[in-house]
Amino acid sequence: MRFDTIIIGGGLASLVCGIKAQRAGQKCLIVSAGQNALHFSSGTFGLLGRLEDGTEVSEPLKALSFLPKNHPYSKIGVEKVSEYVSGIPEFFDSCGLKLHGSPSSEPEFPRNGFRLTPMGSFMPAWLAMEDVTLLPSKDEINWNKALIVNFRGFLDFNAGFIAEGLEKRGVSCRVETLTIADVESLRSNPTEMRSVGIARIMGKESNWKEFGGKVRDLVNGEDLVIVPAVFGFNQAVVIEWLKEMIPAEVMFVGTMPPSVPGIRAQILLKRTFESAGGTFLAGDTAIDPTFENGLVTGIHTVNLGSISLTADQYVLASGNLFGKGLEATPDTVLEPVFGLDTDFPADRAEWCAPDFFSEQGYASFGVITDDSFRPMRNGAVVDNLFVIGSEVGGCNSLYEGSGAGVAIMTALSVADSIIEGK
Repeated sequence: MRFDTIIIGGGLASLVCGIKAQRAGQKCLIVSAGQNALHFSSGTFGLLGRLEDGTEVSEPLKALSFLPKNHPYSKIGVEKVSEYVSGIPEFFDSCGLKLHGSPSSEPEFPRNGFRLTPMGSFMPAWLAMEDVTLLPSKDEINWNKALIVNFRGFLDFNAGFIAEGLEKRGVSCRVETLTIADVESLRSNPTEMRSVGIARIMGKESNWKEFGGKVRDLVNGEDLVIVPAVFGFNQAVVIEWLKEMIPAEVMFVGTMPPSVPGIRAQILLKRTFESAGGTFLAGDTAIDPTFENGLVTGIHTVNLGSISLTADQYVLASGNLFGKGLEATPDTVLEPVFGLDTDFPADRAEWCAPDFFSEQGYASFGVITDDSFRPMRNGAVVDNLFVIGSEVGGCNSLYEGSGAGVAIMTALSVADSIIEGK
């Protein structure tokens, strides 16, 4: 089976790269093994939240010059990253995803906003999906009273944590639980009482209207109502309808994974890729690549067996350790598909920190690439293979809050290289 470009991985980086390349006339195949980081997403995209030394970043583009030379943003270049940043809202809007950011007095330099997390803390974010509230500051809270509403028995949304976090900032909170008959039916099976199961049920008009009516009746002078982000799974407009029903500002706060906003994003991006003519091979794993004269000449998959998939260009976006794009042994870190060279500390003690909330070394592990994101294999560059997303070394995107930004920027950069034949 012949394609122009084969992309391995089905997450944010893969889909953005595939959509841009396919729209430019490339014949693209995406091979996706299963769930990806979008299923654990908060519904927000981080560009850069803090620097390596811990300095908090309010205006990400202005901070790019402080990044090390091997950082993915440094390889792309400040000017090009700025160009990509300005076009991101329009790109995602064309995919059915409406994004918004925190207002800035200098539109060319977007500011980080802050989202309320399921733990009651505030995290920086560059852009957010339409059902996720971004605050201009984590310290300037304009609400006096908040009503936090949960479904009875839904443990992945801890209203107590959220209330504690807001009360530390002077907001008086009241927590209420309610029941919806169809949601109650999920409680007989604990594996179904999760965000996605509830979201499917709340897609039914009678259910979300019942929920909105019950919340409306619970409001008693509160200027903020917080509910779990389990609405608009198939129709984002439901979110706006609920806001109209409830007589207070409504904030949809993400639950513990899986993420309804993230899964909605994956569905819309995949649909856009396929509508553009791309082929999405789901539930399959890339194995057994073939090489000739230092170039990739083909790849196989578990499900297709002996059938070889060939292309002019190949893109690896299967994630880091979390996505099994990298594998760790007691002594080394491996890239399991192509056997690419990886970057990690030789001292095993530097791989992780005892404090769970500290910067973790393993989050910075990645494949060694040149400035165009072509990887090294046995010390030599593989000219028709690229690496994008969290598999690229050179940064700790978890610590920096740059995961989505690195995924999108490297995807767009590599797509441009493929389209322009560089």
